[in-house]
Amino acid sequence: MLRNCCVNVSKILYLCKLNVNLKNKNMKKALLIALFFITAQGFSQKIAPTFEKEGELVKATYYNEQGGISVQGFFKNKKLTGEWIRFDTEGNKTKIAYYNEGKKVGKWFVWDKESLKEINFNNNVIVSINTWKSDSRLAFND
Repeated sequence: MLRNCCVNVSKILYLCKLNVNLKNKNMKKALLIALFFITAQGFSQKIAPTFEKEGELVKATYYNEQGGISVQGFFKNKKLTGEWIRFDTEGNKTKIAYYNEGKKVGKWFVWDKESLKEINFNNNVIVSINTWKSDSRLAFND
């Protein structure tokens, strides 16, 4: 992205030199300041999270740098509640988690390249962990 922006700025400067008389120092300064702000704004833009009211809940969606969904879940009374899902940059689920009034509860599922982990929570405390690996024929419990 930085490379593309620099290329575009250099093209603009080249075209301006061809078409505009830049001997005037004020014109040069104004053009450089404008280009600086355009470039800075392009780098400073981040995709802001969105919040949508759904009954008593607020659905939160957070985005990654590429614009895809990174995390999605719900709040109730400003506390995590219900199902929360995390995605990788390709849009694959990497985690499903459950909360009740901000506390970890229920079965959480965490995927990585080699395995699936099921983590059981009760009132913010891990009760058990089960791991399944794709290279084995049988599931096993760690």
